[in-house]
Amino acid sequence: MIRGTGTVLNVAAVLVGSGLGVALRGRLPERTRTVVTDGLGLVTLLVAALNAAAITDPSLRRSVGSGAPVLIVLGSIIVGGVLGSLLRIEDRLEGIGGRLQRRLGRDRTGPEGRARFVEGYVAASLLFCVGPLTVLGALSDGLGRGIDQLALKSTLDGFASIAFAAVLGWGVAAAAVTVAVVQGALTVAGVLLGGVLSAADVAALTATGGLLLAGIGLRLLAIRAVPVADLLPALAIAPALTALVHLVR
Repeated sequence: MIRGTGTVLNVAAVLVGSGLGVALRGRLPERTRTVVTDGLGLVTLLVAALNAAAITDPSLRRSVGSGAPVLIVLGSIIVGGVLGSLLRIEDRLEGIGGRLQRRLGRDRTGPEGRARFVEGYVAASLLFCVGPLTVLGALSDGLGRGIDQLALKSTLDGFASIAFAAVLGWGVAAAAVTVAVVQGALTVAGVLLGGVLSAADVAALTATGGLLLAGIGLRLLAIRAVPVADLLPALAIAPALTALVHLVR
């Protein structure tokens, strides 16, 4: 299997799913679109809870002690949030969405159309790129261990993109660019670096990613517009903190 095939499959799934979703958009009443969005929010919270449960992973507790996992996730979120806000990741991501909207010219309904495009791009980019399957699947692909994880992720993203695009339009399809860049970079990292994450590192990353997914769920449910993109550095900090605590313990 050619390395990188998993990312190509994922990008194709997002594009096809988005096209189907846009085709259905005009045929769905507003109430139905709202219910679909709420449903996606609830499912995202479920997935977030399942990922966050990795904080109880035995390998993580053996590596850093029983009391440290929560502190590691807390420290990752705080430090990551500070770094992300200083780097203005959320604003930059929204800016990319706006530029893509103007370039593609799909929505010509003024500010409302642009806002919907940007929201679709940002929400879909975060949903498709935040989580253990993104990191582990792309690294596994780069290491030549197969694309099983990315194949599963592609299936999930394909169905999610149908529902998202039915509500938010072509911005969801633009998220395929983010998927290609993020997963492509991680695949290259897997090729160059080899296996660098221990089971404890993976557990810490998974738990931290679960909290970020919870932020996406809150956004979808219109409870609070959590700046999830500003928290993305936490995904890199969590394994680093885990390794540090393991060394000094």
